[in-house]
Amino acid sequence: MQRRIFPAAAFALAATLALPALAQNVKLTLGHGAAPGNPRHEAAVKFADTVKAKTNGRIEIQVAHSAQLGDDAAMVTALRSGTLDLSANSQGAISTVVPEYAALGLPFLFSDVKQAWSLLDGPVGEELAKRTAAKGMVVLGYWDNGIRHVTNSKRPIKLPADAKGLKLRTPPDGMTVDIVQALGADAQQIKFAELYVALQQGVVDGQENPLANIASAKLYEVQKYLSLTGHKYEATPFLMGKRSWDKLSAADQQVFKEAAAEATQLQRKLSREADDKLVAELKGKGVQVDTVDRKAFIDATKPVYDKWSAGATGEFVKRVVQQAQAL
Repeated sequence: MQRRIFPAAAFALAATLALPALAQNVKLTLGHGAAPGNPRHEAAVKFADTVKAKTNGRIEIQVAHSAQLGDDAAMVTALRSGTLDLSANSQGAISTVVPEYAALGLPFLFSDVKQAWSLLDGPVGEELAKRTAAKGMVVLGYWDNGIRHVTNSKRPIKLPADAKGLKLRTPPDGMTVDIVQALGADAQQIKFAELYVALQQGVVDGQENPLANIASAKLYEVQKYLSLTGHKYEATPFLMGKRSWDKLSAADQQVFKEAAAEATQLQRKLSREADDKLVAELKGKGVQVDTVDRKAFIDATKPVYDKWSAGATGEFVKRVVQQAQAL
């Protein structure tokens, strides 16, 4: 005998069967290359905590710091393939996929980080987001990786000539390589996770990074001289792989946008506060801090503008320069 289910009972049964799916927990992974204490890590934890709170614990995000999941380039590949959900990545690594990002690192383009943020929060940032989406990644925010400075173990650098012949580590970023070479130094590409040991063992004489990275990675332990060159700006695009993004409901996507906005605000605040206090802290740790002849450095790196303005992304480079000068 066939069992009959009345419409009301059938509806109730269907609703009951659907409940586990609706309440199903989601676990995602956010990878980045910075150490705990770095503004990038603190903002990543803030984002994870905010998403968890806004979804009542339904979406949990594990933060993998210190390049546990590979370097930035590896994490970009993982985002695009769907094997990693989120990453607070680097301008250099992203520029290998979206070349236009390199324009943000033109030498001495910005007078301070606020000027860079204004550019990224406007039409330039919107265009970069569109180009990034076309490559399988969603921009959730533009975090800050600071204005970069040079350290080394050999001698003070106050003029471009002082950098001549030094072996300086750079990230895999064409713009940074061109700047270092314009100063007469030898650019060596080494993964950030391997940098401390490379400096300690003398594989390279020095490196360039924002103060927050120099401090959190304890590079001051193996570098005697810090030169406040301020030679370029570096952004940290906060990204989600499009494959992971598309699995979220519209409501959850909105939660991620709101959480990312809060995390971006925190990261920028922490990054700026770090720059304000770290010079004194590094001096206290025995590092010799020198100012440089800024005009001499600007003149030495002018050929970098000529090269990139004539390159494949030249039109975008010119627009970035024009808009930066208008801020």
